[in-house]
Amino acid sequence: MIHQGSLKDYIKKGITRSIELSTPVLVSQVREIKSIDPQLFFAAGKRKNFGTRCFWSNPKVDTILVGLGEAYSIISDETAERFSYVEKDWKQLVYNKILIDEYSPYGTGPLLLGGFSFDPLKPKTALWKNFSNAKFILPKFMLSIIKGKSYLTTNIICRPNPADIEEIVKIEESLLNDIKTLTIEENYISFGKFEVEPHEWMETVKNAARKVKDGEVEKVVLAREIRLEFEDDIHVEAVLSRLKEEQPMSYLFAFEYENACFIGASPERLIKKDGNEFLTTCLAGSIRRGKTLTQDEQLADELLSDPKNLIEHDVVVQMIKNAMKEVCTTISSPNEPGIYKMRDIQHLFTPVKGVAKENVSLVTMVNKLHPTPALGGQPKEKALEIIRELEILDRGWYGSPVGWIDSEDNGEFAVAIRSGLIKGKKASLFAGCGIVEDSEPESEYKETAIKFRPMLSALGGKNDE
Repeated sequence: MIHQGSLKDYIKKGITRSIELSTPVLVSQVREIKSIDPQLFFAAGKRKNFGTRCFWSNPKVDTILVGLGEAYSIISDETAERFSYVEKDWKQLVYNKILIDEYSPYGTGPLLLGGFSFDPLKPKTALWKNFSNAKFILPKFMLSIIKGKSYLTTNIICRPNPADIEEIVKIEESLLNDIKTLTIEENYISFGKFEVEPHEWMETVKNAARKVKDGEVEKVVLAREIRLEFEDDIHVEAVLSRLKEEQPMSYLFAFEYENACFIGASPERLIKKDGNEFLTTCLAGSIRRGKTLTQDEQLADELLSDPKNLIEHDVVVQMIKNAMKEVCTTISSPNEPGIYKMRDIQHLFTPVKGVAKENVSLVTMVNKLHPTPALGGQPKEKALEIIRELEILDRGWYGSPVGWIDSEDNGEFAVAIRSGLIKGKKASLFAGCGIVEDSEPESEYKETAIKFRPMLSALGGKNDE
């Protein structure tokens, strides 16, 4: 457990430094602990009424982060300046940090979990009131599971008024003890499903295809929404557990603020930074999975030779490569796309690596890449204008960058697709597809239906897909 005396000494140092500098000072302690189930740690946050919970896991499951509570938050409803606002505030906080650990592995220590909205210029609706244009949380307590080892980070913000160290220790001990008695209960509840203006949406597909044909834009991505209403409150923990089981090749994420949780299982990395290396993924063009192995491979071959999907994919690849060239000394990628297979869908897939130029930050790259043509269109600004004009929903954080960033500018962001917003007994799910000149509304509608399946299955069980 925490060594109270030593931590007290560090907090005293933090308070003294805070008085001297007239600014909050972060004290962060990292220690290796016995193995803990990250989903039970997440569930314990609800029992303890932390109010804010964050969950993040990469497809390899060698980096799992679970944050409970808010030691510090960075929130911005700015439009053009939201990325730089987050970066500046974070750098200022960690500049004077006190880290109690001689060895702090990647994915431990003070780090932010959160994300950005898809488009800050789109009018916000009440649905997304808990989710600002930028919102990042430094958790009070964070469990990191890095390559099988478990670490607990405790973050304390020191100000001139002393922190209650006894209370911090008491909460931490109670939190770890609670996990021993917790289980995640299955929560299969029947629900009603409501398609939001499907005919109007297909009409927007026609209008978008017409704009592509007229040369206004090369490609534009349109999203749509379905709403679910349940007989009882949805157990976020159970949904997360099923996503883990059913979508093993995905980034799992959950960001819960007060009574609203944005949750999903995305196959798409936006950008990862480890030291001076960037890694991103081009994921665009899709087709369903086959019922047999032979049919599945036939569909994959069909996708690899389909002109529409290849063009859609190449638009994304070229945009990302051009963005990477501006900020990297070298970049590399395969010449041809491969296939990335999910449970319900398979995608064209091209990874791109780059070595960052000096002083190019992770948040800079997030800003540069978002939204990729896979979620916005090409050219970016014109596509966004058309989305604002035609789209009949508030995307909020759907299709946005979500992830984490540490005090050394390492971190990773995924594109928040295959996702939904849960509020009590209600859930809104989102899916989109790329519209080009020869897009057919009914075909695009069916494609989005496939993309709803991961969240539908996780929410209602396989019988309700």
